[in-house]
Amino acid sequence: MDSDLALVIGLVLAALTVPSILSALSDRRAPRASAITILIAGGLIVFAIQGKPGGYQLAQLPDVFVNVIARYMP
Repeated sequence: MDSDLALVIGLVLAALTVPSILSALSDRRAPRASAITILIAGGLIVFAIQGKPGGYQLAQLPDVFVNVIARYMP
């Protein structure tokens, strides 16, 4: 798996998990599925950072998103 793709998938999963965690906490139930999803997202992000020499800069993230979308969309 490409490190850019892993980073994008990890960040999207992490962003989508936040509403799920808040919903579970507001309903006073344990956010089990959300916790597993955030662990998967964190693993993908760590994999991407370790896979790219030099890591990522915050300013590079929009370019990474655009490159991944352009690469995988027809």
